[in-house]
Amino acid sequence: MNRQEKITKTTGQILKENICTLFNLLNLIIAIALICVQAWSNLFFIAIIALNTSIGIIQEIKAKRLIEKLSLLSAPKATVERNGEAMQIDITEIALEDILLLESGNQICADAVVQEGTVEVNESLLPGESDAILKKPGDSLLSGSSIISGKCRAQVIHVGDDNYASKIAKEAKKSKALSSELVLSMRKVTKLTGFIIIPLGILLLVQALFLRDNDMYEAVVSTSAGLLGMLPKGLYLLISIGLAAGIIALSRKNVLVQDLYSLENLAHVDVLCLDKTGTLTEGRMQVEKTILFPGANEAVLKEYMGSFLTHTSDNNATFQAMNAYFARNEVHTMAAQTPFSSDRKWSAMTFEDGQTLVVGAPEKLSAKALPDDIQACMQAGKRVLLVGLTKESMDKSAPLPPLDLLAAVTIVDPIRKNATAAMDYFRGEGVAVKIISGDNPVTVSAIAAQAGVPGAEHYIDMSQLDENVSMTELAEQYSVFGRVTPVQKRQLVDALHQNQHKVAMTGDGVNDLLALKEADCSIAVGQGSDAARQVAQLVLLDSDFSVLKDVLMQGRRVVNNVTKSAGVFFIKTLYSILLCFICLLTNTPFPFIPIQITLIDLMIEGYPAFFASFEPNAKKVDTRFLPEAIRRAAPNALAFTCCFVIYLVLYAFGILGETGENTQANAILYLLIGTIGIMGVWKMCMPWNKLRAFLSISTTVFFYGAIAVLLFCKDHILHLDILHMAVPSATSFLFLIGFVVLSFLLERIFACTLFRHAPKSKLLRL
Repeated sequence: MNRQEKITKTTGQILKENICTLFNLLNLIIAIALICVQAWSNLFFIAIIALNTSIGIIQEIKAKRLIEKLSLLSAPKATVERNGEAMQIDITEIALEDILLLESGNQICADAVVQEGTVEVNESLLPGESDAILKKPGDSLLSGSSIISGKCRAQVIHVGDDNYASKIAKEAKKSKALSSELVLSMRKVTKLTGFIIIPLGILLLVQALFLRDNDMYEAVVSTSAGLLGMLPKGLYLLISIGLAAGIIALSRKNVLVQDLYSLENLAHVDVLCLDKTGTLTEGRMQVEKTILFPGANEAVLKEYMGSFLTHTSDNNATFQAMNAYFARNEVHTMAAQTPFSSDRKWSAMTFEDGQTLVVGAPEKLSAKALPDDIQACMQAGKRVLLVGLTKESMDKSAPLPPLDLLAAVTIVDPIRKNATAAMDYFRGEGVAVKIISGDNPVTVSAIAAQAGVPGAEHYIDMSQLDENVSMTELAEQYSVFGRVTPVQKRQLVDALHQNQHKVAMTGDGVNDLLALKEADCSIAVGQGSDAARQVAQLVLLDSDFSVLKDVLMQGRRVVNNVTKSAGVFFIKTLYSILLCFICLLTNTPFPFIPIQITLIDLMIEGYPAFFASFEPNAKKVDTRFLPEAIRRAAPNALAFTCCFVIYLVLYAFGILGETGENTQANAILYLLIGTIGIMGVWKMCMPWNKLRAFLSISTTVFFYGAIAVLLFCKDHILHLDILHMAVPSATSFLFLIGFVVLSFLLERIFACTLFRHAPKSKLLRL
């Protein structure tokens, strides 16, 4: 694979995407208009925009560096021969005609041709044969496959994007589209705002100049305030900061996040597909025990097995496990050997004493029924090898002669220590686990049961599948799928989508690329192929899928916290749109000015939302972002709109004066909208804990305290009229209290009737 392709944005891309946004453009246009009329004090919002943009850039660059650091640490190495010496290099440094030194366990990282030696290759990681394939000098090796047994020297014929696996991975990655609900929802808001803000701004400006005879300063300031209120400026920042913080937290768990929005996608997942049992197990074979046959001598077994392992050239995972279990010795001297072959399914060694030791599959070494305890091990999904002796001559192309069986060796891949706890966690969070494997379904079912996978006893052999069977029904009915082809993996993911599920898929090879591309969240394990790791959104560098619960929690934290905070941001957006239309219809100036809107942006929206975004929140996501944010914001926005209409009626009857800078009406309405915004913050922070209680109280104190300080400065310190707001009179306070009580009642009525909470399932039906 070609690792030179960047998996992160460049610094230039990050700068461009954070600076060159429609929101920033609209704010810039408003700022230019205010500069033209010299409304300097109302330009403070530009500092807030610059701060927001800078924080977003800094967080993304920090996350980018962490991703690149983890990616560098996880970059695979290759052993090559140069100038007669073996050396390890990064695979990006492999050149044409380099000589690769390959042995059991190595992954082939570049297309090559065998020069010397013989190896058995597993191409199941490619969309090809699942059985091992013997490769001799002159045969080609495809990148993405791996060596099962043997050793060889192979000359590289393709590098980089010309490699077989690279071409498939690049094509799969190219067609992966953005599926972030948060981003797509914000794009809808941006599109709507961009559609109405320019014509609405022109209409408000023309009305102020020609129907109310305002001067240019008053017209621009009033219009700018209405337009600024429509822009939920901090939401994009909040999303970026939340996701970047998640990436930083997960990097400590050795999780490489290659797609910023994959955390959000995993938060919505309700089905987790594990591509093989190796994600549940430690990924290393070990001998569990030996079972002696009647009449066999344990000392004889140890002598011959020790000598066999000392001299054998077999070095696959099975033989490595036996090496760790049996003590090597040189009691017997080797005369000849027959290496293991997946076709023969046995390995043999003849010693100088005339005895030949054979190690292999039970069906090859024994024609008789095996003892019950050995059969029980096989039924439990354990791998069983038989060991036997014979004095008869051996021919690897002929059937084995009768053997004196010594023992059965049971080999297992131990269940990960935290696998059962992870299964319990996912079950408790309503996430179903499906095992989709190319292995024997009986074996997979047994391992899944040991790991605590719910419904592990419900398994199916996909190689025996009837063409008329509905894949959507199978996807719901079974938890374990064995003998699955790459195409069937994709079909199963697609069937789960048809059943309205959000799916995460783990994969380790090129054969998983189709399913990874189809899934909502694609996850590769660190021990898998570089092709899968390049395409996947997440890479578990330790190959420990149990850390997915940490990823799930980070994703839920972002989605839940941003959704709650958006309920505060959208209050101002909604009432600003409603007020602009009411002002157009009634020929009334917008009641606020930009600096007043900026103080709300900073104190009521930005401050609590920023700190609340880091709070742990692993609650299951049962709502959609935009409908839920609007549901939370609409009662407050409508409550203020009703109060504003009542103000217009009171103004028409001469009870309250006209709004504008330093008027009592402006003071009443501004304190009212600040109070309604604070109500939104308190609603966001319920139920209280220490942090949320602090944010609720401090937001209230900071907002009213800031107003008090600014009004004090206006009258006592250099007459700094920053807020352009009058000190409320006693009568104004009485009106304010009345409006606050009315707005609270209206908000509760709207919240409990028109905008009651609707579960996600109901929203989907709508």
